[in-house]
Amino acid sequence: MTQATPETTARLWTPEGFRDDAWIHAEEADALAGNSRVILPLHAFLDLDAKQRKEAAERLGVLLQPGDQLDAIVDHLDQLALVALAFPAFNDGRSFSKAELLRSRHGYKGAVRATGQVLIDQLPHMLRVGFDEFEVSHPVLLKRLEAGQVGGLSLYYQPAARPEDVSDKGSKYSWRRSAGH
Repeated sequence: MTQATPETTARLWTPEGFRDDAWIHAEEADALAGNSRVILPLHAFLDLDAKQRKEAAERLGVLLQPGDQLDAIVDHLDQLALVALAFPAFNDGRSFSKAELLRSRHGYKGAVRATGQVLIDQLPHMLRVGFDEFEVSHPVLLKRLEAGQVGGLSLYYQPAARPEDVSDKGSKYSWRRSAGH
């Protein structure tokens, strides 16, 4: 059960396309009693003891709201298969920073998921900073993704968590020069 408004249902999208969501959102840790893959809010995740986190590591995720501190989970990243970052409003970009920090500073290799107000204009930027899963409920974005239109720019000036494939053209950054031969 992904979070969605009553009139829309969120669908899970990855760069490989839409897929079934194996994760459920739960408010309390008792949802871990079965074999479900569970995304808990930060307070419920932190209430778990070390043994519970270790036993559920492959099916345990945490949802961080924009105001939640990333430092609260940094010591537990090896016990998390997924970190979901909330976008409750389109104009709150704090979760962009958290995704980038998870990938670059903390070396997190698990899934990073965007939830909430995921919009078409933001999707390419979300991919660049390290998101790899998206709970999409916005009708325009759903329609474009169904048509295979991700959008974005073809040239960037800054590096990112996921660099572009430059195998055929070399570096796309003007400030990265290679030594002449």
